[in-house]
Amino acid sequence: MKVMAFNGSPRKHWNTAAMLEKALEGSASQGAETELVHLYELDFKGCISCFACKTINGQNYGSCALKDDLSPILKKIEETDAIILGSPMYFGSVSGEMRSFMERLQFPYLEYTEPPNSLFPRKINTGIIYTMNCPEKGLKDRGYDQYFVQNEGVLKMIFGRSESIYSCETLQFEDYAKVVSSRFDPEKRLERHRDVFPKDCQKAFDMGVRFAREV
Repeated sequence: MKVMAFNGSPRKHWNTAAMLEKALEGSASQGAETELVHLYELDFKGCISCFACKTINGQNYGSCALKDDLSPILKKIEETDAIILGSPMYFGSVSGEMRSFMERLQFPYLEYTEPPNSLFPRKINTGIIYTMNCPEKGLKDRGYDQYFVQNEGVLKMIFGRSESIYSCETLQFEDYAKVVSSRFDPEKRLERHRDVFPKDCQKAFDMGVRFAREV
């Protein structure tokens, strides 16, 4: 049993990474082998629209033809029992590295048939963890709720099952006094980080447990 997590944050020891580590901790508690990949450590780009993955009788049909640091990771995913993606929300979307990863992860398996078909060899669990400045009451106004549903929908179509969790109003800096950030109340952020963030991490842990148990 193997569960992989992918950190789409440039920070390796902050909110997103902490929640992914908790998710993997949950999977490990059920006996799963786990691995955390920091996308910002890899040299890769998003889909280049070459369509080699969709060329009839092509040697790369159903797989990405690009060769870079992501290539062996994508191969490894085909032998993994569950994957968990994690990213901060930047300007209403996941980070650039996570977006590029999602393009490379999903598009080769999407067969242009009617209805669309998935070429991924089996069904696995997938999850997405989002961290953000946005307060929970503002998710709908910003369209985040629909964005989450959209991402889940694509993952479900290709891999079989998906769920997502999010953490709002996360702690941005270690020292707010050193950063221009007057729109935020550092005391309230610290209080939320102390009182609410551990509960969000527990949700991530529980996701990891579920994924390992459902293999």
